[in-house]
Amino acid sequence: MENKSAAVPQAQQAEEIRTRWLWVEPSVWTDRMLTVLENGIEGGKWFRLYDKVFSERNLQAAFQQVAKNDGAPGVDHVTVREFARRSTDSIRTLSDTLKRHTFTPQAIRRVQIPKLGTTETRPLGIPTVRDRVVQASIVNVIEPIFERDFAKHSYGFRPGRGCQDALRRVNELLKAGYVHVIDADLKAYFDTIPHPDLMDRLRTKIADGRVLSLIESFLTAGIMEGLRQWTPERGAPQGAVLSPLLSNVYLDPLDHLMAAAGFEMVRYADDFVILCRTADDASRALELVKQWTTNNGLLLHPTKTKIIDSRTTQFDFLGYTFCGEHRWPREKSTAKVKTTLRPKTRRNSGISLQCIVHNVNQTLRGWFTYFKHSTYPSVFRELDGWIRMRLRSILRRRQGLRGHGRGADHQRWTNAFFAEHGYFSLEDAYRKFRQSSQR
Repeated sequence: MENKSAAVPQAQQAEEIRTRWLWVEPSVWTDRMLTVLENGIEGGKWFRLYDKVFSERNLQAAFQQVAKNDGAPGVDHVTVREFARRSTDSIRTLSDTLKRHTFTPQAIRRVQIPKLGTTETRPLGIPTVRDRVVQASIVNVIEPIFERDFAKHSYGFRPGRGCQDALRRVNELLKAGYVHVIDADLKAYFDTIPHPDLMDRLRTKIADGRVLSLIESFLTAGIMEGLRQWTPERGAPQGAVLSPLLSNVYLDPLDHLMAAAGFEMVRYADDFVILCRTADDASRALELVKQWTTNNGLLLHPTKTKIIDSRTTQFDFLGYTFCGEHRWPREKSTAKVKTTLRPKTRRNSGISLQCIVHNVNQTLRGWFTYFKHSTYPSVFRELDGWIRMRLRSILRRRQGLRGHGRGADHQRWTNAFFAEHGYFSLEDAYRKFRQSSQR
């Protein structure tokens, strides 16, 4: 009876722990491992993890994650769909090569993505599907180990956290009087992470040299850009499955340093702000950040990093512009949604108005869900007007008329007309949202 009664609390404890870690990959993280994770492993380091990386069950789960995200093919031109057709054999082969230590990452295809509103571009690394699967398998194994101790004010690429949580925290701090803001920008962060220092961070919790060597092989995999291939000496390419976790691992000491110094920092990947009550506090916080980044091989952007008084000067964070008690979508966020909507509302579109509206609504609903916390309703009214103008232009063309929708078109095709065709009005949605919030 004593043994039975002792087993019941243990089972309950395991169930409670599993509930707190629902997001982990169950084929890797058993109840026993999760219990050790929560209680703290002896010596603080994890051994014997490599067999979990090459487990076929984990690799299969990793492929499902890669398939869900889809994405472009790498240098081998193999698409996610093509990999899926022979996934059983491919995963068995991957498992065998990892087990025999004959696995070698393929080169990463690098493309330049335009930065909206600027003439600049940012590099995006595209590993092969095969390599993305192995990277996802590694993440399934090591992410919980680091997630356990990540700082609470880090929100990017973390389970159960996201942009809205970070924005909510910024809003809370501004309302609480933390009005002096360090608007920070790490210059080319993902391309400048020092490999030796990053590996040292990983070694603080992982003692399995085979896992560490595999991660390092991905960091030093060749980069194929156009017809040129080169080997990176720094960085964790944006676009790689491992990079978000590694970026958090590298900045985690900064998170804890700022918290220990009493500064309120809100970070989403390499995008962060520090909110202070006084200008003097903000100056001290910025000096601390400058010292840390210099010591850790990173660079704060000299012109984009600044201290502002948010009561009189606006700052941008995660798509929003903040100033005083107000927030609204930044200009680039509005420009980006217009760029997405233009191809869907071309004047020469040959599909029915109802189909066009349906396609437009798909974009608008997601955009509104993110930006509905704006304090300026005019943003939604103006965007509604711009979209209806483009819809009226389509209808004008179909009647043999030229130019944009204007003048009498507003009486010919009223706002109510588009509502009857199912148009998702941002202004109406915002009004309903505010009313429900006030209730």
